[in-house]
Amino acid sequence: MLTKRIIPCLDIKNGRTVKGVNFVDLRDAGDPVELAKQYANVGADELVFLDISATLEGRATTLDMVLHVAEQVNIPFTVGGGISSVEDVDALLKCGADKVSVNSSAIKRPELINELSNKFGSQCVVVAIDAKLVDGQWKVHLAGGSIPTDLDLFEWAKEVENRGAGEILFTSMNHDGTKNGFANEALKKLSETLNIPIIASGGAGNVQHFIDTFKDGKADAALAASVFHFKEIPIPELKKELKANNIEVRLAP
Repeated sequence: MLTKRIIPCLDIKNGRTVKGVNFVDLRDAGDPVELAKQYANVGADELVFLDISATLEGRATTLDMVLHVAEQVNIPFTVGGGISSVEDVDALLKCGADKVSVNSSAIKRPELINELSNKFGSQCVVVAIDAKLVDGQWKVHLAGGSIPTDLDLFEWAKEVENRGAGEILFTSMNHDGTKNGFANEALKKLSETLNIPIIASGGAGNVQHFIDTFKDGKADAALAASVFHFKEIPIPELKKELKANNIEVRLAP
């Protein structure tokens, strides 16, 4: 049985880790390289770094950060934000990233997923999908959740899989930062529709939420930020609780 993964997410802005609620009201959460090192030491399975400003000036900062993180951690990590070409991915992988996450650029030019998958392998390509429940329908949003589209979450997720993505990182904008639990109904539907792993994101507030997303939402991995950054849920304790609830996880040595 495959183990379920716990993934801290570090949103990076101007070289610092930040965290907000519903994608706004950002506050500082520390140095990304130091945080990465701490997470690797306490048993995180993977890390995700999202350069949320991803400006041209931020790109060099990001490459520099990726290099430093790669020197400090021995677990896989994914980098996203402002990636729109094979060249962008090549640079990040050469600096030590294991996977890349694409979002808005894939919606604007879906062929990008095929290109990245063909060049680097599907295991390297994570497609992040930010979606919001609008009048009973899950609609995909662009640009850090600020621009709505007519794309249906489930249709887009299926297309993403068909184009060669190895994994989907689904963030419910309705749940992000609220600490009221993950969007388990949507996650369950995604898991039943697709054959690639689904990472749950948005809404983690307590240990039970993680148990629920693995059992009810059928998620393959759960991603969270503030509950880890501000030490509200220590990862070793979380994993012990998951194990006690018959959820297979990798325990730190």
